[in-house]
Amino acid sequence: MIQSHQLTSLGSFLLSLTFFFLVTSQAQHDRERNAFRHLAERNVEKAYFELKNGKKHTDPPEKAFISTLCLLQEGKVGEALKMAKQAVRMGLPFERFLAEPRDWLSPLRENQGFQKWKKEVDPSPLIHGPMVGQVTDTSASFWFRTDDACEIGVEISGHSGREKIRTSLENRFIGVVEVDGLLPGTYFSYRVFVNGEEFLAPAREFGFRTFPSKDEGSKFTIAFGGCSGFVPEYESIWNLIAGHDPRAMLMLGDNVYIDDPEEVQWTGNYCYSRRHSRPEWKNLVSKTSMYAIYDDHDFGLDDCIPGSLVDQPVWKKSVLKNFTQNWNNPPVGGGPQNPGCWQSFILGKVQVILLDCRYYRDRTKQSMLGPVQKKWLKQTLLQSDATFKIIASSVPFSEGIKPGSKDPWDGYPEEREEIFSFIEKERLEGVLLIAADRHRIDLRKIERPKGYDFFEFVSGRLTNRHVHPVVETKGLIWGYNKTCGFCLIRVDTRKNKPQMILEAYDSKGEILYQHKVLAQDLSFQD
Repeated sequence: MIQSHQLTSLGSFLLSLTFFFLVTSQAQHDRERNAFRHLAERNVEKAYFELKNGKKHTDPPEKAFISTLCLLQEGKVGEALKMAKQAVRMGLPFERFLAEPRDWLSPLRENQGFQKWKKEVDPSPLIHGPMVGQVTDTSASFWFRTDDACEIGVEISGHSGREKIRTSLENRFIGVVEVDGLLPGTYFSYRVFVNGEEFLAPAREFGFRTFPSKDEGSKFTIAFGGCSGFVPEYESIWNLIAGHDPRAMLMLGDNVYIDDPEEVQWTGNYCYSRRHSRPEWKNLVSKTSMYAIYDDHDFGLDDCIPGSLVDQPVWKKSVLKNFTQNWNNPPVGGGPQNPGCWQSFILGKVQVILLDCRYYRDRTKQSMLGPVQKKWLKQTLLQSDATFKIIASSVPFSEGIKPGSKDPWDGYPEEREEIFSFIEKERLEGVLLIAADRHRIDLRKIERPKGYDFFEFVSGRLTNRHVHPVVETKGLIWGYNKTCGFCLIRVDTRKNKPQMILEAYDSKGEILYQHKVLAQDLSFQD
């Protein structure tokens, strides 16, 4: 029998545990996102409480935007219009009132006062984009979101014709223009047209470089990172990355911190819309081929284990759809029967393989990837003739990287070993591991007595305030957590000894660390 004092102790423990999880789940979110989450539950009072009592980490323009939504939910359209104008005076882009959540904003948009204001501002029908993506040696795609149904056209310099698409309500006014027939390894400027009129953005570079052909030795840069919570003063990181002119940018999860799978239509679209509206972000994505996978905070909740079923929990497919709509990714996953965000692309003599570490994660089956994705991974590795094969995981492979936690690959050691042993059995050379999730930058080595040692480069604090300590493990080469930062992989396969230089940068763009990896370092020596 449990005594009363034991019950009291148990109650206190459960209370403290609940508080811990609440604090942990909120720690990585800004006040405005938390307030929006309450609005998604139709709880205006809690939203106001979050805004009024959250002095720390509050962005005034964003606070005014959420206050506008609160007033609209209360039916106070006139007051909402005044608050919207205040938000714009504070620096919020006007386009935010044309983007998501469109349904909640419709009473404001239909207001005569707002329509008069909009006419004075005269914003472009193009709200978000262009976002370059799906670049190959002969093609590229351009992602857009518009205010209403529009015709979007793209003209490539030196390329005849204008490729067009039309956005529609059915696709949330999102569309992708595809262009092919391009020359490999060539820089192309491009022009964007909205309903036949050229869209001008002098502060941005409308240009990109096609990938080199797969058999061509070349030199280029790949940028990557994860964990990019919305912190306005840290958004300058995107300009710093763009300054290195990366051929590709890999977003490795926790990209916008939604943590609301059952209301992803609202919270997800809100989180993506405010990132897509940032001028620093627009500067990067208009010139760099973007690739993204999700992790727990973009897919479900913190450290979520959704299980191996395709349709359970019921929110899985809607979360994936929301994710897919907001990125310009190449074809992802295994189609309707086996959906997911895993993908691969070839950049010269480098193949990048991005994993989905959430959709099929199942502890009872001891699998993070699920059988279909794991088979795809093995086949992709086996068929690749790339000099370097970069495997990108949203969570790190290295042992002990998150002490006491089974959320990284430490929770799935059998599957990790299966993948590593497969690489060794098939004598697959040139494998580099990269990851995010940990809010710091790490370079580690995973010793493999029967093969070559794997390097793992972790970049997990692009714009987060929340920090994780550097964990001393056997394989730690170098670690850093003092500021936000990003990582680059500078590839040169023109040399007799092809190489990758792994570089880490801080939030001011100062280089922190370099490590050279030769192709021969990732080869079997016997």
